[in-house]
Amino acid sequence: MAALVLTLVAAAGTPAAADRGSPTRSPSPQPAPEVKTGVGIRLLDAPANRREDSRAHRYIVDHVAPGTTIKRRIVVENKAEMRRPVAVYPAAAEVGPDGFVFAPGRTPNELTSWISVERGEVPLNPDEEKTLWVTIAVPRKASAGERYGVVWAEVPGTGTNMVRNVGRAGIRIYLSVGQGGEPPSAFEVAPLVGGRDADGRPTVTAEVRNTGQRALDLAGELSLADGPGGLSAGPVKTETVTLGLGGTATVRIPLDKRLPDGPWAATLALASGWTKRTVSSTVTFSGKAATAPASGERDRTVAVLTGGLLVSALVLATFLGLVHRRRNRAMRPPLRAG
Repeated sequence: MAALVLTLVAAAGTPAAADRGSPTRSPSPQPAPEVKTGVGIRLLDAPANRREDSRAHRYIVDHVAPGTTIKRRIVVENKAEMRRPVAVYPAAAEVGPDGFVFAPGRTPNELTSWISVERGEVPLNPDEEKTLWVTIAVPRKASAGERYGVVWAEVPGTGTNMVRNVGRAGIRIYLSVGQGGEPPSAFEVAPLVGGRDADGRPTVTAEVRNTGQRALDLAGELSLADGPGGLSAGPVKTETVTLGLGGTATVRIPLDKRLPDGPWAATLALASGWTKRTVSSTVTFSGKAATAPASGERDRTVAVLTGGLLVSALVLATFLGLVHRRRNRAMRPPLRAG
């Protein structure tokens, strides 16, 4: 009976990737969980025109014309305490509603057919590293569009006769193909909303939509200011959210339970590489969104307050007058009969 293979996947250097519109789609792709695998992989090179793009230092991110060949150096590391062979290979992935997901095993797609690795297997001692070249040769007849993939480093694990653990870590690939300049990256962020979850923990959420022509990996931080008594909080980092073309997602930032309801001035800064957006809103954590009143409402509020103060002053004056009269009556000497 064949052994069951259990694959453990780590984000090391960069988690899985995906392909869009390729001839072979990944069967039942799965998100990459964060687990220890005993193998590491990282990217050494980034395009000169992407020095300010943080994504290009973790992932293979580029835009090239058909017929272009690009090369990137990667470093593979054995983190185990024994000598092991490390397999290095490309595989399919895709970006969908669940974010960046990878295909099982060595599932191919169009992009993987363009990729070659300098060595398919590298024997490594404990803590030993090896630098390898990854080459992507785009055919001259390649159609325009963005494609996704992942370069895996994989090691065999230990297990029972029926279960064999396999650990792998990967580097994502976001490759845009087309003539001319790179397709624009852009996204929109809806106003921030404050509230509390079922456990009473304050949260800030925002709906984000990819309005550009490339997939995005959004991360950032939230800051709170002008809270009750002049309190401030943060910045609090957000989890990374991957958005495909036209995709939407909710960015949710949980906060400390001890924070008072507010109102707070909240500012969320998000970025995907060099594409950045900042949005500010007034939020409360009482379950209701706090909004500033319109100018007409402010005028009416001032009028109500002013009228209330005048009425209160008249009532107080009348009360003081009655007290004064009673005192005068009490201080008058009693009248005697003659």
